[in-house]
Amino acid sequence: MFQVLKNGLFYKPEKKLSMAAKFFEKNAYYIVFCLALLPILVLRDFTPTNELRYLSIADEALRNHTFFSFTNHGEPYTDKPPLYLWFVMLSKWLFNSHQMLFLSLVSLIPAIAIVKIMDKWTEPELGENNRNIAGMMLLTSAFFTGLAVTLRMDMLMCLFIVLALRSFYQMATTPQLDKKASWLFPIYIFLAIFTKGPVGLLVPLCSTVVFLLWTRKIKQIGKYWGWRTWGVLLVGCIIWFSAVFLEGGKDYLNNLLFHQTLDRAVNSFRHQEPFYYYCKTIWYSLAPWSFLVVGLLVAALGKRLILTQLQRFYCTVALTTFIVLSLISSKLEIYMLPAFPFMVYLAVLYLPRFKDKVWINILFAIPAALFVIVLPTVIFLSLFSDLTYLRHWAVYAAAAILAASGLMALHNISRLQKDVYVGIRMLAISFTCTLYMLGWALPSINPWIGYKDLCQTAQNIAERKETTNFAAWNVRRAENIDVYLGNPVQIIPDSEEAKTHLLHNTVLMLPVSHLSSFEIKESWTVGKYAVIFLE
Repeated sequence: MFQVLKNGLFYKPEKKLSMAAKFFEKNAYYIVFCLALLPILVLRDFTPTNELRYLSIADEALRNHTFFSFTNHGEPYTDKPPLYLWFVMLSKWLFNSHQMLFLSLVSLIPAIAIVKIMDKWTEPELGENNRNIAGMMLLTSAFFTGLAVTLRMDMLMCLFIVLALRSFYQMATTPQLDKKASWLFPIYIFLAIFTKGPVGLLVPLCSTVVFLLWTRKIKQIGKYWGWRTWGVLLVGCIIWFSAVFLEGGKDYLNNLLFHQTLDRAVNSFRHQEPFYYYCKTIWYSLAPWSFLVVGLLVAALGKRLILTQLQRFYCTVALTTFIVLSLISSKLEIYMLPAFPFMVYLAVLYLPRFKDKVWINILFAIPAALFVIVLPTVIFLSLFSDLTYLRHWAVYAAAAILAASGLMALHNISRLQKDVYVGIRMLAISFTCTLYMLGWALPSINPWIGYKDLCQTAQNIAERKETTNFAAWNVRRAENIDVYLGNPVQIIPDSEEAKTHLLHNTVLMLPVSHLSSFEIKESWTVGKYAVIFLE
C-alpha cells in the first residue's frame, strides 16, 4: 500500500526482509558452497590412508571401552589426541555405522566458522565487497577446500587456533582486560592441543610473542601468558594425561608425550622434509589464488605497508607460522593450514591499493589461463588406460565449466575497464560449480580412491563360497578394511605364501597387475584391484 508523506507526496515503503531472508542474503555464497559439496559428502568413499584408519581405531576403542588410549589392531596408537576420534566414535554409536555426511560436518562446519570469524574480525578495515571476496578465495583455495570435506582433525584445530588468536587480539587492542577473552584464550588453545597436539600451542604462543615484540609490548606478556592461561592449560593436560595413564599405562603416556612430540619435531621418523619444503608447497596449497596472495603480500612487505594493528597482527601470524613450521622436522602441506586464513585476508586487505596495477592482472591471468587448459588436459588424460575413471560426463562438465570461466575471466581483464573483483568472483563461483559436478562422478571414481566397492565384491564372493577368510596382497593399508568386512584381514607379504597351501578357502584381494602370479579361472576387477578365491 502507498502511504502519504506530510508534503503530500506518495511513496511505496520498502518491504522489510524477514529474518530468514536477511540470513540467506548475507550468507548466500556460504549456503551455495555447502550445497555444492553435498554430492561429495554423500557419495564419496573413505580414503584408505587416514580416514579408514580412524574408523578402525574408533571401532576398536568402542569394543575395548577406551576413550583416552587407542590401538590400531592391537598396536598402541599415540599419533593423535582423542577429541576428533570421539566424534568418529559418536558417529558409530549414533548410527551404528560410519556416516560420511555426519563425519564430514566435523570439518565443513569449522571451515565455514573460520571464514565467518575472519569476516567479522576484518569488518572495521574491509568493506563488505572485499570481505566477500576474501571468504570466497579462502573457501576455494585447494587445500582449504580439500580439508573441509576430508575426515581429518586439521580444520577443527585451525578453528580453535583462529578463535584463540581472535581472543588474544581482543585483549591486546582493548584498554581494559577483557575477562571473557582472557578465559577463552587458554580454553581455545587447550582444545587445539586436544585436537591435534603441540601445534595447537606452538602457533598461538609464537605468534603472540612475536607480535608483542614487534609492537614493543613484550613487558605485557604476563597479561596474556600469565597464571590464568598456564593454569587452564596445566589443569586440562593433567586431567588428560592422568586419564591416559590410567587407561594405557606408563609406556603409552611416554610414547604420547615424547616419541610423538619431541622426536617428530627434532628428528622426525615420519614426513621428514627440508626446511624450504613449504616454499614449494604453498603454490599448489593455495591454488588458484597462490600467485595473487603471495604477490600482494610481497608487494606490501616491500613497500612497508604494514600500517594498522590488524595488518601487523595478520602479518605476524602468517610469517611466524610459516617460519616455525618450516623449522620443525615433520612436514606436510596440510600442517600450514592455520596460516592460510591470515594470508588470504591479509592479501585482500591490500588488494584495493594494488587492484589497478598491471602486475595484479598478470598474476590473476595465470590461474585463469590454467583453468582454460583444464578441459583439453582432462580429455588427453582420459585416453590412458589407467585413468579411465576420467571418462565420465560429470568430469567433462566440470572441466568445461572451469575452461569457460577461465576464458571469461581473461576476457574481463583484457578490457579497458579491468575489474579484478569480477574475475575473482567468476573463478570462485566456477570452482564451486565444478565441485558440485565432480561430486556426481564419485560413484564411478570411488573404486580408485576407496575400498568400499572392493570389499563389497569380496563379501559377495565370501558368501557364495561360505567362508569368512579374507587376505590382501599388495593392497595399500589393507589392515583397516576390517571396517567394511567385519572380519580381520590377513596381510600377505609375498605371492609365494598365497600360492602355497597356507592359504585356502580364502578370498584374496590384490592388484590387477598381479593376477598373472596365480593360475585361476575366475577373477573380479574393482578399480585397480582384483578379487580371487583360493580353493
